[in-house]
Amino acid sequence: MNDEAMIRLVFFFGTFVLVAGLEILSPRRTLTASKPGRWFANLAIIALNPVSVRLVFPIFPVGMAFFAQERSWGLLNNVDLPYWLEVAVAVIILDFTIYLQHVLHHAVPLLWRLHMMHHSDLDIDVTTGMRFHPIEILLSLGIKIAAVAAIGPPVLAVLIFEVALNSTTLFNHSNIRIPEGMDRVLRIMVVTPDMHRVHHSVIIRETNSNYGFNLPWWDRLFGTYKAQPERGHHGMTIGLSQFRDPGKLSLPWLLILPFVGDPGRVPINRH
Repeated sequence: MNDEAMIRLVFFFGTFVLVAGLEILSPRRTLTASKPGRWFANLAIIALNPVSVRLVFPIFPVGMAFFAQERSWGLLNNVDLPYWLEVAVAVIILDFTIYLQHVLHHAVPLLWRLHMMHHSDLDIDVTTGMRFHPIEILLSLGIKIAAVAAIGPPVLAVLIFEVALNSTTLFNHSNIRIPEGMDRVLRIMVVTPDMHRVHHSVIIRETNSNYGFNLPWWDRLFGTYKAQPERGHHGMTIGLSQFRDPGKLSLPWLLILPFVGDPGRVPINRH
């Protein structure tokens, strides 16, 4: 378990530094809000989330995979498949679970209130990828632990999924300019920054699209895929229409946003 934590930390910080550097060298958009202010709030939230998780959950997805394996819980612990296929199937099912969870956070008003904090960012860059309310992080972790218990995936599959999810979330929220031709090829297998940026548009019908974090297939299969924003990546507005005052997006305000903020037009329920 200590090795698992170290592996995740190495990949997280390595990806963060690499993506942040590429954002400086080759930015896709000109940022509109104060970067120091945004980064302070977003990085503080990133620091708070592991603390809240450690306090509430004694077991994590990888630990649950060990636990389920010892007790033969879950589908894959009770079928005879080649190990490599079990790993691949488990990673794909877990990714689909995260896609469904994301859709629910836009469909259920109470969950949308928590998820608003993520969408309220006035710009989108690598730090936006980890800007989630601590309560939403706890709910997400609970869903992943339940999914692991039900699926019974190999331990390696859960570790691969967790590392991939963290890395791709940082990547697809980044402000990196990728040539259009390369982007078209990449988004066959992974959610790219240009693909996910559409999801952070202030236009509701665009917010109601491109829910994938890692694999891009689910949006195409379920009709939630939108290739490009209507106003283009340089002309689009990022965030939510009801939260445009940077002064009301400081760390204290972000933490109480789900309880006092205007939910606006919940994307799926109102559109």
